[in-house]
Amino acid sequence: MYNQLRQNRILRLIMHAIIVLTGNFLLAIGVQSFAIPAKIIVGGASGMSIVIGHFIPVSLSYSVLVINIVALILGLIFLGKRFIVGTIVSTFAFPLFLEFVAKTPSLNNLTNDRLLAAMFAGALQGIGVGIVFRVGYSTGGLDIPPLIINKYTSIPVGTVVYIVDIIILLAQIPFVNMEGILYGIINAIISGYCIDKAMMIGESNIQVTIISTKPEELVDMIFNEIDRGATYLNITTGYFKKDTKAVMVVCSRRQVTKLQERIQKIDPNAFVITNEVHSVKGRGFTLPSIDL
Repeated sequence: MYNQLRQNRILRLIMHAIIVLTGNFLLAIGVQSFAIPAKIIVGGASGMSIVIGHFIPVSLSYSVLVINIVALILGLIFLGKRFIVGTIVSTFAFPLFLEFVAKTPSLNNLTNDRLLAAMFAGALQGIGVGIVFRVGYSTGGLDIPPLIINKYTSIPVGTVVYIVDIIILLAQIPFVNMEGILYGIINAIISGYCIDKAMMIGESNIQVTIISTKPEELVDMIFNEIDRGATYLNITTGYFKKDTKAVMVVCSRRQVTKLQERIQKIDPNAFVITNEVHSVKGRGFTLPSIDL
């Protein structure tokens, strides 16, 4: 049993390392292959490094490395040792990937369209950062302050990233033309949106609430045919003021169609409410199903 748990832990760490490296590589491509050639202002450690580069003759990758090391120390203080394991990888992997992409001709100047460059830069940066956040780590640098703020407040990570990026974007204004600024704003908006979406990969499920005169039959059907749990909700109808029960079930997207078909067979007059939900934890999702 102990060996199995240890093996699972090692496999999980390996998978997390692969995800962290992949996220950093996507981030490096977004910055070095799209944003830098198009002279688009960017956020994060890369944007700060660009500003520093106008005053100190230092390479982008070296400057990012220094910023990442400083941020790593802050992460250790506020986010703990487990967080640092993944961040150490990012601290050194991202500057190395930046240098690799810069020296690989096939990964440079992929488009001459600045709008296309801004969109792809934002998407790749957002997805890269988001999938790293998804496993509880960071791409290092100025991605760490948003995680620290999110830990101690209810402010979403993507929102804090917006604020930090805007500050860094403003600092670059004196060094770029107006188009570079406008495209940089597009880049930041797309990046923040993709971060939040990437962090929810695999977390989206459907909550279905059913108001019917046959709640018991519906629950039996959900247990036996959909293989999901269900919950009774005590409700009072608005028009007739009748006390009755509604049925609530959370299922995957692919089960929704089958569930709706079965509901119609049992009660064609049922009132069905469908909502998208995220981060469902518990039996049947993050815990094994009960063998009924």
